[in-house]
Amino acid sequence: MTRLYDDPATFTEDAVAGFVAAHARYVRAVRGGVVRARRGRRGKVAVITGGGSGHYPAFCGVVGPGFADGAVVGNIFTSPSAEDAYSVAKAADTGGGVVFSFGNYAGDNMNFGLAVERLHREGVQAHNVVVTDDVASAPATDSAKRRGVVGDFVVFKVASAAAEEGYSFDEVVRVAEHANDRTRSLGVAFDGCTLPGSPQPLFEVPEGRMGLGLGIHGEPGVSEVDLPSAAELARTLVDGVLAEAPEGAGTTRVAAILNGLGSTKYEELFVVWKTASRLLAEAGVEVVEPEVGELVTSLDMAGCSLTLTWLDPELERFWCAPADSPAYRKGGLVESEVDDEPAPEAAEPVAAEVVVAPPVGQDTARRVVAALRSTAALLRDSEEELGRLDAIAGDGDHGRGMSRGSGAALEAGERAAADGVGPAAVLMAAGDEWAAQAGGTSGALWGAGLRSFGDLLPDDREPAAADLLAGARAALEAVRRLGRAELGDKTLVDALVPFVDELGAAIDDGDAAEPAARRAVRAATEAAEQTSGLLPRTGRARPLAERSLGTPDPGATSLAMVLTRVVEVLNDLELDATEGK
Repeated sequence: MTRLYDDPATFTEDAVAGFVAAHARYVRAVRGGVVRARRGRRGKVAVITGGGSGHYPAFCGVVGPGFADGAVVGNIFTSPSAEDAYSVAKAADTGGGVVFSFGNYAGDNMNFGLAVERLHREGVQAHNVVVTDDVASAPATDSAKRRGVVGDFVVFKVASAAAEEGYSFDEVVRVAEHANDRTRSLGVAFDGCTLPGSPQPLFEVPEGRMGLGLGIHGEPGVSEVDLPSAAELARTLVDGVLAEAPEGAGTTRVAAILNGLGSTKYEELFVVWKTASRLLAEAGVEVVEPEVGELVTSLDMAGCSLTLTWLDPELERFWCAPADSPAYRKGGLVESEVDDEPAPEAAEPVAAEVVVAPPVGQDTARRVVAALRSTAALLRDSEEELGRLDAIAGDGDHGRGMSRGSGAALEAGERAAADGVGPAAVLMAAGDEWAAQAGGTSGALWGAGLRSFGDLLPDDREPAAADLLAGARAALEAVRRLGRAELGDKTLVDALVPFVDELGAAIDDGDAAEPAARRAVRAATEAAEQTSGLLPRTGRARPLAERSLGTPDPGATSLAMVLTRVVEVLNDLELDATEGK
């Protein structure tokens, strides 16, 4: 288990601070992650890796000459926010454009996608290369839905080498996507990993068994088999990956990584590689500069994975190219390949103009802050239970993300209200900070939802039922647009749609705001409970869909909890105001 920490809530920040202190020759900290201490030459394409923390050496450990120009670091197993990705990109860009690369997870796709859109609006070339190498997570006919696991490392390496060699923006993208197309991985787990501060692992593998087809975010394997010998495991991995060889690869030369996931010893990996290397040779496959060790971990997970990339001369050149980073070194870089110019300090964000609201708007803003305060307390107290629900078929981070996001939203809302703004500005500030601090899919969705809802609240009068309905509909539209989920996908949309529909029906029936909201939260709660009968069709739970049957969706559950609490708080405030008259 993860034993050494000061505060579990700041584990990632503390780890990054220690990493930067240990490797100041290579990296410096910026908001959202790290960039090279001395950035690449002017006009060079900046290659930026990223994702949740807990995977060291990925992602920040490969920042340096010949490798990545920066890394965006999210909370443990949680996508970094769009703001964090944008911040690292701005610090790393030298005028040649930015290529982000990361594993295929909904939160990463969402947040890095938003960062790319923002960079485009500012005239910066940017593109996302999404890695899809995990053969266990989807069939070959649906490879776009496959997760990114240790194949990330190969794609990062060849893209970075291409950029270092002076390839153009479009050519770096081409090389990275070509490497992804030729990369396949398969992993196994012997035991689960434990989040800092948690007494229990995210999943457990029965004694004498092995999980086959695990993810790298604490997700269990897609099936279980008897624990094999090292030689038997080598055959399982080699046969499984070779069976997925890309069509038309036209080569028998491969890059190979036998990767340890956190607590499998190097000696164990070498025993497995002894047989794996022989089996590959017997299959007519020639391995080029293999890597055996820990390159993409999952905290303290016991397990390993095999990654193969079918090489052509260009990919082989980049795979073998020199690199010098804190956690990975290869060959020797010549002095001219490193720019002596220190990386610039990030510009401070320009503060938004404060528009003071009339007294009625300030009063509504105070009620919004009261609801945020109660919501943050609720989610803090529910963190463990929401994490338990999420760990059944996901990575177990939902509770921690919701607690962190709501706490940050409360602080932002309190600061905004203290400036005398109205409810719209309070919720916009809260939403932005929720998204920035929580990261992940839920962080982005809650941030967008709060912003869209708040944008329609009036500052110059009491909100009417129609205002609440318009805001709820706007929030639903934002969540659907950003998350691309629909009813039946087993997400928070399955609770939000019934809430909005019932709220509209109640208002059409002539109900006032309070009874209409109570009807709506009952509908949302019932719908959240009914998600236990659904199979997830999107997100990290999709590869383990069958395991989630009988368990309600954590996103729908937390949404219903929050909506119920908000209605209770606002009703109590109304009663207090009435009694005080």
